[in-house]
Amino acid sequence: MAGKEGVKIGKKRGEVKLTERKEMTSQEKIKDLEDEISSTKYNKKTQHAIGLMKAKLAMMKERATQRASVGKAKGDDRFAVRRTGDGTVVLLGFPSVGKSTLLNKITNAKSDIASYAFTTLRAIPGLMEFKHAKIQIIDVPGIVSGAASGHGRGKEVMGMLRSADLILILVDALFPEHYEAILKEINETGIRVQQEKPEVRITKKERGGITIGATVRLTKIDQKTIVDIAREMRINNADFFIKSDIDADQLIDVIEGNRVYTKSLTVISKIDLISEQELKRLKGTIKPDVVVSAATGEGTEELKEKIYDRMRFMRIFLKEANKQADMKEPLIMFKDSTIKDVCEKLHRDFVEKFRFARLWGSSAKFGGQVFRRLDKELEDNDILELHIS
Repeated sequence: MAGKEGVKIGKKRGEVKLTERKEMTSQEKIKDLEDEISSTKYNKKTQHAIGLMKAKLAMMKERATQRASVGKAKGDDRFAVRRTGDGTVVLLGFPSVGKSTLLNKITNAKSDIASYAFTTLRAIPGLMEFKHAKIQIIDVPGIVSGAASGHGRGKEVMGMLRSADLILILVDALFPEHYEAILKEINETGIRVQQEKPEVRITKKERGGITIGATVRLTKIDQKTIVDIAREMRINNADFFIKSDIDADQLIDVIEGNRVYTKSLTVISKIDLISEQELKRLKGTIKPDVVVSAATGEGTEELKEKIYDRMRFMRIFLKEANKQADMKEPLIMFKDSTIKDVCEKLHRDFVEKFRFARLWGSSAKFGGQVFRRLDKELEDNDILELHIS
């Protein structure tokens, strides 16, 4: 019974032995394809083949995820955290990397600390106040290899990253190899850190095949590869309009449509446990944004500054009609926020009842300029006077 699982009756009555090898599991097939992709040297000749293999891999992983989620319980109260403040940061790292100690150092939290792994068993929030901003920092359980596939409560932990405004990747100075492993888990979760979302619009249609229009020169992928990847991913009739120089991975991300693009900050912890020479080497290989020792406090103030900067905040000063603006307590908003964003942050009814706004600052042509559009973008240090019915 070649190629299939068979049975063999032994000499003893009732003795049954399995013969031939079982068919490969979906995870084994995924692993084989991943190995084939990593072992194939990338160049112009192999670009098309690698693109198709990556598309096939994406479809296999999607099916495996759908099968794994069938019948599983949803939700876990230990990971239910109410969002507060002006933005949310999630601390991500392997067990015993020092997340809890760091959380306690830079916020008002009191997260449990111990000298053994898996001390944190639930999501623990803390609030960091810095330059008028209130930033929620969440300590989550340490991840393990395979977290994106659900190992060690990985689904819950990695799921929290999708709603974070910033992911703080914490790497133990004694285990720098964890850095690449963490990036892999983030990527497998469908999260892209420190990347711009590709400017690609796909309009599906009933017939006509695939057409491609581009406003930029495509240097990382050719049109044939685009067409074949689309067909591999079950798109046979669609118009592709491309405004950024994408590669095969980015095209697959756009087609799948469930990617999250998030800011990140890389931090090396426990620098008090390694030599200056080793720290210099790690800075050259990992290129962290900050290095800290939560035990001694070294680098923690610089970390607060980096978090604030990476969150891309701006300050908006509010003013009531016929009164001076409150220049002491700014409203903290993300850069590129609009009048509508301010209204939504102040009160859920303000958008519906908005009449107009007066604006002073660099985003206005003159002081007190009137805007009746909610989509007007604001700039740092603007003064805003809202008129609500």
